[in-house]
Amino acid sequence: MNPRYLPVMLSVFLLLTSECHSQEGSGTKESETRFTLSEDDQGLAINFDGHLFAKYNLRTANKPYLWPIIGPTGKAMTRAYPMEDSPLEKEKQRDHPHHRGILFGHQSIRRIDMGSADLQPVGVDTWHEALTYARAKNRADKSAMLATIKHREFKVLDANDDRAVVVQICDYLDPDGIKLLEEQRTLTFRASTIMRTIDFDQKLIASDGDVVLHDRKDAGLAIRVPASMAVDSKQGGHVINSTGETDGDAWSKHAKWCDYHGPVKGEHLGIAILNHPESYRFPTRWHVRQYGLFTANPFGSKAFGDKFDDATTQLKQGDHLVLRHRFLFHLGDAAEAKIEEAWQQYSKEN
Repeated sequence: MNPRYLPVMLSVFLLLTSECHSQEGSGTKESETRFTLSEDDQGLAINFDGHLFAKYNLRTANKPYLWPIIGPTGKAMTRAYPMEDSPLEKEKQRDHPHHRGILFGHQSIRRIDMGSADLQPVGVDTWHEALTYARAKNRADKSAMLATIKHREFKVLDANDDRAVVVQICDYLDPDGIKLLEEQRTLTFRASTIMRTIDFDQKLIASDGDVVLHDRKDAGLAIRVPASMAVDSKQGGHVINSTGETDGDAWSKHAKWCDYHGPVKGEHLGIAILNHPESYRFPTRWHVRQYGLFTANPFGSKAFGDKFDDATTQLKQGDHLVLRHRFLFHLGDAAEAKIEEAWQQYSKEN
């Protein structure tokens, strides 16, 4: 362990010890398991040792998203905007209001009706949202294409000492409410004193007809990192991927993992996203920006440069594709957190 993290580890140990003594002294009954799940009208809270780990918001945007997400030392690990106006975020960091915590979306999905010769060139959009265009002029055409990833049901809600598991079914609906896709999404949460993880496993199914997912830059599984961590904030934030490319050079490149690390309220913390070998188009391209957007995007190719081939994806009715990723919220940079070793372990998991 790097010596600079000894104070952090000590503070975490003392905090946990203090909480245990407090519970024993007050006679408060401890939870049956370390992980618990709590559902309300707006979504689902994932708690660890009686404290919030993440909130899964289902009804405050046009798609589900995780926010806030609390890292291993108690710090929030995403940008606060647009859910909150944090004094720690400068006005220039309050951009792209559709970048909410951890999200998944695609800018252009199109259904191909059987026997139809009308191949609509532009599909509907689950990446952006109404707030994206609320202050923009002459964007009615864009707003009209906004679609929804709608929570249908939870198939599994399970928690124990080691992990919490959420299995969800979502419907992808166009602006008229016509179903385009079905998704089975499995979220698995784990935690320790030095790292927290969220596995994001997805199965996209062409359940209601043939569909096309166009080659687009704005698509995939994303997180918006804390404002202070962003490279452009010039406070010490950096990007590095599994092939050694850093900062702006990591954008659009293929890699089996990518890591964004930097300062968060006085500590140097990081976020890694691991791409599993079984995931569609492994190793994925990374739409990772120095202003703080961090996306694993297997759907874009030509969108990243004319020298690349078109990567439009077509699914026949009944076909599906699988996406598998793991978020690691860790101390230090990628080397200190041993992200390569973590990927090696993850790559062997079924």
